[in-house]
Amino acid sequence: MPVADKIAGYIEKSSWIRKMFEEGEKLRKEFGADKVYDFTLGNPDVEPPKAFNDEFLKLAQAPIPGMHRYMNNAGYLETRNAVARMLSAASDLPVQGTQVVMTCGAGGALNVVLKTILNPGDEVIILTPFFVEYRFYIDNHGGVPVEVWTDRETFQLDLPAIGDAITVKTRAIIICSPNNPTGVIYPAETLAGLGEVVAAKEKELGTQICVISDEPYARISYDGKKVPNIFRYVSNSVIVTSHSKDLALPGERIGYLAASPRMNDVDRFMEGAVFSNRVLGFVNAPALMQRLVAGLQHVSVDINAYQQKRDILYDALTGLGFEMVKPDGAFYLFPKSPLADDIEFVKMAQKHRILLVPGAGFGAPGFFRIAYCVDKAMIERSLPAWQELAREVGLAG
Repeated sequence: MPVADKIAGYIEKSSWIRKMFEEGEKLRKEFGADKVYDFTLGNPDVEPPKAFNDEFLKLAQAPIPGMHRYMNNAGYLETRNAVARMLSAASDLPVQGTQVVMTCGAGGALNVVLKTILNPGDEVIILTPFFVEYRFYIDNHGGVPVEVWTDRETFQLDLPAIGDAITVKTRAIIICSPNNPTGVIYPAETLAGLGEVVAAKEKELGTQICVISDEPYARISYDGKKVPNIFRYVSNSVIVTSHSKDLALPGERIGYLAASPRMNDVDRFMEGAVFSNRVLGFVNAPALMQRLVAGLQHVSVDINAYQQKRDILYDALTGLGFEMVKPDGAFYLFPKSPLADDIEFVKMAQKHRILLVPGAGFGAPGFFRIAYCVDKAMIERSLPAWQELAREVGLAG
């Protein structure tokens, strides 16, 4: 059966990671898995922390009666309260459990928020380079994505450009810190500046603009840097996140959305979010995972392991002449392509059995993404191939 024309077009636009995965399968069959260096997927290679397994075992050995039944569409109140306590400590604001909805991952949370706030034709600003699914999530709910570049050298927010892009139709701005694909963290002063820009535009246009902070990497930061809490700096803000990265649970699809207690008419927003969670078909987040993560709001995987991998690749590749911003968090590098055509460069890398994703897949031609959430030994095995690739493109390798 043919699919809708729009979906067919979207499949083609979003296929870079899928294409690279398929290419990787071919190369692994031809050369063996240990001779293929796959940096395409942001799929954590680490196991969940011991505290998660301990909680899992405890619950399995002493199951709670009725623990697999439906619950309130917003989720278990004890879990929402646990999230709220953590966010209250991070923001110095009185976040309530009733301002939290447990969701099927950050993707589910984003769709719930967008369905709640968007009317057809409303605009949502996304900051280039961006997670490719943002475009499709916005379209799901009748919105129009408006792409605004970050600073092309630092990938920090370009506040004047964001201000210029805001119109009377702007309903939301999506930010991601630490960022996928660049790994940068937006510092407190930048978020404060964003709050000022948004507040001024709201006053000028007589509208309300929601800053949606997508934060699945918020606990993965390096060199002692911290991720500032958006609630401190933007009144009309919502956090969407998951435990896919910080607890290494991507397959469990457990996350949440949380509204700032300073949001205008926050109770009405929450009413809409709970309704949207239900009618989108998520109904509620997985019951078992909700119970397990309630006590793990201050737990994370070993960040040092990711930092070691970052440093190995960053030091080796910059030593070969690749140019890039050193990431403050997440587990991606986003170097400049040494060829003007990033797609051609990625194809060239395949000849050396290095699998990458072109920047075009993130709205940013001229760059490429490396996901280093992979086995450290594979990173080390890949270094001679990187050296050969650098020589081929005329770098110092």
